[in-house]
Amino acid sequence: MDGDIPNIKKWIVFYPIYINSKKTIAEGRRINASKACVNPTTCVEIGDCCSYLKLPFAIEIDKAYPRDFMQRGRVRVLLKKEDGTLCNPVISSRKQLILHVAELVPRHLGRTKKQEPTSTSTAAPSKSGKGVEQYKIFELPNGGYGLALDEK
Repeated sequence: MDGDIPNIKKWIVFYPIYINSKKTIAEGRRINASKACVNPTTCVEIGDCCSYLKLPFAIEIDKAYPRDFMQRGRVRVLLKKEDGTLCNPVISSRKQLILHVAELVPRHLGRTKKQEPTSTSTAAPSKSGKGVEQYKIFELPNGGYGLALDEK
């Protein structure tokens, strides 16, 4: 093979389902649920984590997870160069890579942006007929949002 194009077939495979805390071990999760993250949605998040860890990676969008063919996409990661030296000395095994990525994905920029609610006054339809309850949206101390019955 030409020296300019890397042979990614020998790189390790990383599916997002490996770090999904909503899945069971039988469904494909590879680490403890307490260390896993909630629904890693895209391979781009995993790819960004690999670039943060200074590891070469390749995203394959068209590939599917064998146990669940509806889970599309995977990431190929190079841990060791051809001469046997590690690309990142901190990460020497597949398990360590999975644990580091699972730690970084929840802090990914796309996940940390707060989504502002579209309407802060009411969440119910604007009809004020009998029997229609009005709700107001309020911010919780942990950064989330809740609904409360608007007492008028």
